[in-house]
Amino acid sequence: MIEVTESESGVTFAVKVVPRASRTEIAGEIGGAVRVRIASPPVDGAANDELIRLIAKRLSVARSAVEIVSGAASKSKLVRVSGVTAGQLRDALAS
Repeated sequence: MIEVTESESGVTFAVKVVPRASRTEIAGEIGGAVRVRIASPPVDGAANDELIRLIAKRLSVARSAVEIVSGAASKSKLVRVSGVTAGQLRDALAS
């Protein structure tokens, strides 16, 4: 199960990114984190930008509501989404 920390401002969860994948998609869970395959290479923040776009689209929030809290230069990231509950996050990732 995905480990989610909920606060008044939103939710925080771990993401494991696989850059240079054949397509961009949420690929399930691995070790309590969301596994995300990103088509973009990890160059000049392209993979991070694509990750933010994917999460914002899946959760139906603005891109500005999605923030990489830590791990911007790593495959393991901590992501915060404002204005979303843990239940909404789990429902959106399950679909």
